[in-house]
Amino acid sequence: MTVLVEKNAVTLEDGIKTLIESAITDYKKRYGDGLNTDIGKKMVGNFINGFVVKSGQKYVKIMSGNGGTVGGSCWGFVVKEDTPKFKKGDILKPAGWNKPATNAPRGNVLDGMYEINWTGPMYLS
Repeated sequence: MTVLVEKNAVTLEDGIKTLIESAITDYKKRYGDGLNTDIGKKMVGNFINGFVVKSGQKYVKIMSGNGGTVGGSCWGFVVKEDTPKFKKGDILKPAGWNKPATNAPRGNVLDGMYEINWTGPMYLS
């Protein structure tokens, strides 16, 4: 399942907020049937509250699950400033805990019109 994010944004903060909201929407689409149970409510609550956004030198790192601590994971990265290869707002898939995959962007939080999955940025087709 995926969510098409059509909304564009003026600031990185707004774009990242929309990105995370869209991932949550996708998660609820997938696990919505479980919302009628205590376990389902807990799962959705943990997912919603598990996002942590950390700003680094070149990228904004988005982590999910356990607030980015042990048991959590790197969800994706967003480029902070234009570079020769990327433009501000580009969404990158993680190559590891502290490193983005720099082969190609998966969308742009400022421009909108990208697909996102609750598990993270989409693979390249």
